[in-house]
Amino acid sequence: MALHPPDPKFVLRGTRASVNTLHFCCRDQVDCDPILFSGSANGLIHIWNLKTRRADTVLESHDEKSILWIQTLQQRGSLISQGRDSTVCTWDLAEGRKTILDCIPLDSYGFCQCSLLDQGVGSYLLALPGKDLSEVKVIDLPNKTPVWTLKPPADAKLGMPMCLKLWQPLSCSRPLILIGYEDGSVTLWDLSEKKMLSRLTCHKEPIMCLDFDPEKVKGISGSSEKVLGSWSLDKQQNLKLQKMVELVNAGIAHACLRQDKKIIATAGWDHRVRIFGWKKLKPLAVLLYHTASIHCVTFSDHAVLSERLMAAGSKDQRISLWSLYNEP
Repeated sequence: MALHPPDPKFVLRGTRASVNTLHFCCRDQVDCDPILFSGSANGLIHIWNLKTRRADTVLESHDEKSILWIQTLQQRGSLISQGRDSTVCTWDLAEGRKTILDCIPLDSYGFCQCSLLDQGVGSYLLALPGKDLSEVKVIDLPNKTPVWTLKPPADAKLGMPMCLKLWQPLSCSRPLILIGYEDGSVTLWDLSEKKMLSRLTCHKEPIMCLDFDPEKVKGISGSSEKVLGSWSLDKQQNLKLQKMVELVNAGIAHACLRQDKKIIATAGWDHRVRIFGWKKLKPLAVLLYHTASIHCVTFSDHAVLSERLMAAGSKDQRISLWSLYNEP
């Protein structure tokens, strides 16, 4: 007999607006103080203490416009955020500060989230949507130097970039980027050559989200359709379709692979989180708690309160925390 899906371990309330993005972080590696960052449609960034289940800090940002994406930098007191005011902000949160250090203007007013690649020693690459319709820019942080501009051929007709994923191949020193486009295709680019290496049309609708596993060189994508797509890279860096999983209801806003590469979670427009095994995309569980569309899912990068947690943020202004498939 199949086990009944679990209830949330606990729920966070008080964002006062739709929850658009989530990010886990530990303050230090030795004594992990559990923190969850959330970004809402009212421009507020909440920093949640998961021991007290309350927000320790609330940042007012991005001219009260919707927060699209948040990420901590290698220094635990540093944060980067993207808003619908068409800016990316870097923050100093060390020792209780709430200081915006810099704001980077964006040329795009779309919903495409930025992507960050840590190059070590305080150096990062930041990918962001560009000025032209299908353009993606990559800049160097913290000095904001433009590094590459990726422009597809004019006859490609890809539409707007919808999601980005910078990554570093294990066997190569040159970074690559995966871009999901409005036309339903995923493209792979070599940044150094500013060249599109491969293109795969795996959806009939705009790609809403993607995630990628550099170890198994395979990825996942979701759209407004009733399907979840899985694809891989061969040795010639060609994108190959692996599997399409049919869903009961349409609309996947976000997909996230857990750090141990065992399970993947999707955020559904139908108010549900779906859990799949990563190896074969076997459906494992459907989690029903929220009363509106789920916009984001994320996993803790370390054990939080003695176990790995998954968080889901919804239009219903709540954040649910779940304990799923933890090793004994």
